[in-house]
Parts: sequence; structure tokens; C-alpha cells
Amino acid sequence: MRISSERILTTHVGSLPRSDDLTDVLLQKDRGETDPSGKFDRLIANAVHRVVRCQVEAGIDIPSDGEQGKVGYATYMMDRLNGFGGDSPRKPARDLADYPELTRKMAGIVGTQKFRRASCVSPISVKDWTPLQRDIANLRAAMQDSGVDEAFMNSASPGLVSAFQPNEYYETHEEYVWAIAAVMREEYEQIHAAGLLLQLDCPDLAMAHHTGFQDLSEAEFLQRAELHVEAMNHALENVPAERCRFHVCWGNYEGPHDYDIPVDKIMDIVLRAKPCAVLFEAANARHEHEWRAWADADIPDDKILVPGTIDTCTNLVEHPELVAQRIERFAAIVGRERVIAGTDCGFGTFAGYGRVDERIAYKKLASLVEGAAIASARLWT
Repeated sequence: MRISSERILTTHVGSLPRSDDLTDVLLQKDRGETDPSGKFDRLIANAVHRVVRCQVEAGIDIPSDGEQGKVGYATYMMDRLNGFGGDSPRKPARDLADYPELTRKMAGIVGTQKFRRASCVSPISVKDWTPLQRDIANLRAAMQDSGVDEAFMNSASPGLVSAFQPNEYYETHEEYVWAIAAVMREEYEQIHAAGLLLQLDCPDLAMAHHTGFQDLSEAEFLQRAELHVEAMNHALENVPAERCRFHVCWGNYEGPHDYDIPVDKIMDIVLRAKPCAVLFEAANARHEHEWRAWADADIPDDKILVPGTIDTCTNLVEHPELVAQRIERFAAIVGRERVIAGTDCGFGTFAGYGRVDERIAYKKLASLVEGAAIASARLWT
């Protein structure tokens, strides 16, 4: 993983806004529609080239493919794995359950999530790694065209898959998670073998407490989170810690978030994860104060912190000075060489779902870069 002894590097969580044309194509693919003409693939490849170029122009040091080829960060594996089917409704998040009017208003602002919400209905196995190989090829080509020497690719953690696709086949949740890990490790290893940084998305360690696993007690949820980290670490057996990172979040939506589990309750579990870099929310109104919990934590010497320094649920563009101050808080905790400036979450977690305007998203990233430069000037004087 690229680190610097001269300045604060910049990155983000992964997803970036998709065009309307691309969203239509991804939703068509999600419905099982085929494209013998190859139009879908060409549109996706062009989108990846464009977002990589836009990230470079904004000054981002470690970009991604913006997840342009995926309908959603948590459901895309249905194109790659057998065992999932159906389309069933889910309970609303606990913080939104008492506010149906707000939920409808949010849907009207950010769009309607029309992607499938499948369950595990049969044994999990590999269906087709072609979509993964196509994503890798698109990103590698875009990197070459834009002069990028390091980029990351997102992948769903075993726990994330289980949080979004409920188990209706395996006898226990534990058996289900280990079955997911056994197959997803192939994806992780292919991304690593392609020379890309691997990012595991792990909102199951935080957000799932008030969403997919909201029926569990806090103690039961923490026990499940421990299982998920154990399964993830096992699936990463052949991926060096310094070549992977993981993201923990409480949900990329503008809700009350008053049921979010505090970070200090999951901190020990989070820090047991193998990846050397941890990306987490640290900029929004519900979690910015938790920098103190990170200051009090016993953070291993080999861990790199990638705090969110800009919010991804609002079109407000953070002032670079505010970004710099947020960076400096964490540099004071672990040292300037062990901090990379990031974002709270992605800007386009699902196709057709996103509040932030595309042009403003890149403006926010540019502010992140400017704030990192301000912090660097002060930290290296």
C-alpha cells in the first residue's frame, strides 16, 4: 500500500455517481437482460475511464473504478455466484421505521432503489468470474490511460453479503458466512493478483446493527461481528495485509442515525481485522466526535487510519481548512505517516441512489485534496 513520508495522501471509499445512461444499463443487467451487441460493456468501460480521469484531475492519489460496473456494492455478487434468488422486501432501518414520511421524501430526492433484494436459497458456488475479470481489465486500462500507478477495487466482505442477502438455506448463520468466505476469497485473490489494492466493504460491523441484524441484541450483534472478522481474515489468508484495506460505516443515507452503535463498542473487533488500513466515518454530525474514541484505543502499530474528512450525504462542500483540522486530529493519534485522508462513504452506493450531484462530488474531492495539502504543510514544518 502506498504511504508517504512527505505529505498526507488522499483516497475515497469507492463508489462515485453514475450517469443516467449507465444506471439504466446496470438496472437492465440486474433484471437479467442481455446485450448481444456489447453496448453495455462499452458504456461501462467508458464510464470507468471517465471517473478515473476525473479523480486524477481532482488530485486523488489512490483512485478506484468508482464501482461503475456494479449495480450496488452489496448485491453485485449475484452475477458471479450461484445460490441467490428471489426479490423480497426488507425491514426499514431502525432509525427510519418511525418516520415513513421521511423515507418517502428521501426516495423522492435520491431515487428509487430498483435493484433485486435476493436471499440465499441454495448452496453457494462460483457462477462466473467474467464480470470480475472485466472490471479488473477496465480499471487497469483506465489507470494506464490516466497515468495512475496504484488504485483500489472494492469487494463485498463475507459479513456484508450475509447482511444484505438473508440466509434461507444454511442451517446456521455461521455456516452461511463461512460458505460465503470460501467462495469470495477467490475474488479477493484475483483482485490482488491483478496488482490492485483490495478494499473489503464491511458495514456489517456497524450499520447492520440497525439494519440487517436489527433483531439481535447488542451482545448477539457483537458476537456476530467477531465471527465476520474471523471469516474475513480467513478468506484473506493469501492476500498480504499491506495490500488490502477495509471500510466500516453506519449507512450512507441522510437519516437520524440515532440507533448507530458507538464506535468504541466495536473498536476491538474492528482492529482485529487483517487489512492494514481501516476507512471509517469521521466527518458527519453523528460520528465526527468519535475521534476521541480512536485516540483512546490501543491501535496496533501496523494499522493505517483513513478517516472520513468529507461527508458523502450532503452537497455542502467542506472548507479545506476544516478538512485539514480533521486530518490533524488523527495525525496526532498515530503519526502523520499513518494517516490517509478519505471520505465517510461512497457517493453512489447503488445505481440510481445518491443525493450528491456528480459535479459537486468531485468538487468535494478536490476540497479534500486541498485540505490534505494544508495539513501536510503544517505537519511537515
